[in-house]
Amino acid sequence: MAQGPPTADAPLMPGAPVTRLPGVGAARAKALARLGIVTLADLLRHRPIRYEQLNAEGLIRDLPTTGDAIATARGIITAARWVPGQGYGKKGRFQATLQDDSGTLALAWFNAGYLRDTLHPGQPLRVQGKVKRFDGYPQMVNPKWEKLPDDDADTPEQGDRLRPVYPATEGLPSHAIEKLILAALDAVLPQVQDPLPAGLTRAHNLLPLAEAFENLHRPSEPDDHQEARRRLAYNELLLLQLGIAMKRAYVSKRQQAPALKAGDAIDRRIRERFPFRLTAAQDRVVAEITADLVTDTPMNRLVQGDVGSGKTVVALYAMLLAISSRRQAALMAPTELLAEQHFRSITDLLKGSDVRVRLLTGGASTAGSAGRKKLLAEIADGSADLVIGTQALVSDRVVFKDLGVAVVDEQHRFGVMQRARLRSAGEHTGDGRLRVPHQLVMTATPIPRTLSLTIFGDLDVSTITGKPPGRIPVDNRVVSEHQADTVYEYLATRLGRGEQAYVVVPAIDSGDDDGDSESTLKSVAEHAQRLREKLGGAYEVAEVHGRLARDERERVMQRFRDGLVHVLVATTVIEVGVDVPNASVMVIEHAERFGLAQLHQLRGRIGRGASTRRPLCVFVATPTTDDAIDRINAIAATNDGFKIAEEDMRIRGMGEFFGTKQSGMPPLRVADIPGDLDLLQLAKRDAQQLINADWLLASDEHTLLKRVLIQQYGESLGLVDVG
Repeated sequence: MAQGPPTADAPLMPGAPVTRLPGVGAARAKALARLGIVTLADLLRHRPIRYEQLNAEGLIRDLPTTGDAIATARGIITAARWVPGQGYGKKGRFQATLQDDSGTLALAWFNAGYLRDTLHPGQPLRVQGKVKRFDGYPQMVNPKWEKLPDDDADTPEQGDRLRPVYPATEGLPSHAIEKLILAALDAVLPQVQDPLPAGLTRAHNLLPLAEAFENLHRPSEPDDHQEARRRLAYNELLLLQLGIAMKRAYVSKRQQAPALKAGDAIDRRIRERFPFRLTAAQDRVVAEITADLVTDTPMNRLVQGDVGSGKTVVALYAMLLAISSRRQAALMAPTELLAEQHFRSITDLLKGSDVRVRLLTGGASTAGSAGRKKLLAEIADGSADLVIGTQALVSDRVVFKDLGVAVVDEQHRFGVMQRARLRSAGEHTGDGRLRVPHQLVMTATPIPRTLSLTIFGDLDVSTITGKPPGRIPVDNRVVSEHQADTVYEYLATRLGRGEQAYVVVPAIDSGDDDGDSESTLKSVAEHAQRLREKLGGAYEVAEVHGRLARDERERVMQRFRDGLVHVLVATTVIEVGVDVPNASVMVIEHAERFGLAQLHQLRGRIGRGASTRRPLCVFVATPTTDDAIDRINAIAATNDGFKIAEEDMRIRGMGEFFGTKQSGMPPLRVADIPGDLDLLQLAKRDAQQLINADWLLASDEHTLLKRVLIQQYGESLGLVDVG
């Protein structure tokens, strides 16, 4: 959908803000924004979750009282009262009587005390629901209702229709959204232009775009909305695949990376640095990475593997290839704790070598200090070979002399523009191409196949399966809150065998409770003190969380690694990167409050050594929602991260799997992944054909398509530089 320059008397265009609609003030605009609706185009793409057959309104005496038909009637409320529940646990109900010229309809809403201040005798009302006979009279229980204007009580709505039911939010119910969408349809559809080439719509028998919007929100026939949804879903997926294909074409045509040296001698020297043999899966991924690095086409590869599968060693191999070719390498981690862990482990592996490893984090040294200036100078003049850090690496002050390989760990925690800034070197080659480093991104959150075609469609994907030899699977136990004392009694026996343990709680302070009472949500300091009392001083209990100063956090972690701390009480700051081989037990309090992938990441902190002790993870949980129950059941059932990822996506859906803001992936409003996998494959093929023929979409036929692509996906997919 395209938009022209606004004028005072111009018609409403799809890109106009929703506040241009009558009745949308600041409060309603805020409610719409919670649903991701900011423009009229967003409103039109707000897909109904279902449709209800709304029968033509009839007289009360003619309403069907058998079967499952949904009936609609209108009239005047002649009586209304609240009936309290009788006895413990019994719900109260709000009762009303609706009357028209033909008869009387009894209405009842259970546990709806708010209606006492909303519905009153004399109020015109329309109701919809199933009608049953009760004490000889027709009755609706918990019907949908809508207040009517005073002069509208005797004007029945004519004709049957499908009524769309929309995802709603507090203060903005479905019927209010429907009214706004109908107003937007009438105002905007005449201005809607179809961006797709006519050949595509004909080849796939797709509805015109304006007709698709009309049929989605105002279907005349039962099947109208299905064809409309197919057209709009294809639109979304084609634009997404076009953006991905354009990015890949841009990298290959307009960017150049250094072609690194590789060979048996270099391979042997790198492997001598590892105190273990790589697994077959690691060897395969190293070969895939090496094949990328020896060319001047920038590598853009994702390495995925389960927790503890050995991704960091593979990434280090790539970085050492760059250093052996007299280039620099960088590794960016999402937290200081993880960056510090990488720095320590890599420094140990490279001990005695000539590789100069440096750490750059927000807390590494004060900005402007002599130490920070020295570090930045070493990066700029090439004295620092391998720089490990947080997002501090992408600040304007950090300039690499010759960055050959950039690695991003737990990449879904970074926005797309942060990743782009890390790989941009800002120089051009003789033929005008931008000089960039090769980029490798890693994730321990395995990617379901359908997501690899969407969020990560511009990346080549390598998968490390399995775990290094000697790793023992984790035993999982789920217990309720009242069994926690037994858990900690058993924990003491494991500590007595020389083992160490993590205890994870959701809050740093008792005030970080998201509305829970302080007595029910456990926090780091309070829970650590309780454990000291439970263990009777026999074992050292320490605390770590994100608010600790770097030096203090490192001191605590080093004591834990050295075995001087027996129990580490922590928040999710230890979710990734912390590697203490002797830690074999984990207790996660309030486990129902954590996401499924997060629980799996936390569990991955134990069982990382070659010990014969069976690692144990205990989830202390009291799940009350269906999703929370599903998460706890899933995490207890398997240690397989790929199965966990598939289940996580099933529970949360694609839009929330990584979090659209963090992953850079815009939400799909109409398309359903994995339900639309066939449509996704079709869109991918069509997009690639379009880009092969006109990779910048510069022809007149593609002008509107490119404009819409940049408007909808330009920022989220990083297409600004592409043009």
